[in-house]
Amino acid sequence: MGSLSIWHWMVVLVIIMVVFGGRGKISSLMGDFAQGIKAFKKGMSEDEKVAETKSEPAKSIDNSAAGGATKTEAERHAS
Repeated sequence: MGSLSIWHWMVVLVIIMVVFGGRGKISSLMGDFAQGIKAFKKGMSEDEKVAETKSEPAKSIDNSAAGGATKTEAERHAS
């Protein structure tokens, strides 16, 4: 019982902030914290959009030339 838990320290910290910080400082601190969270979420959503647009299309393999002589790209377009 000699040590204090984390919740006791949190209550003490809040009381100290109210007494020495004043009401205006706490509200501005919380506003800054909320803006930081919003910026983080916005950055995460932008990263997902960039990742989706950079995906490469699936490559297909032409199996029609299997077993025979393969034609070059120029020969395919010429015929």
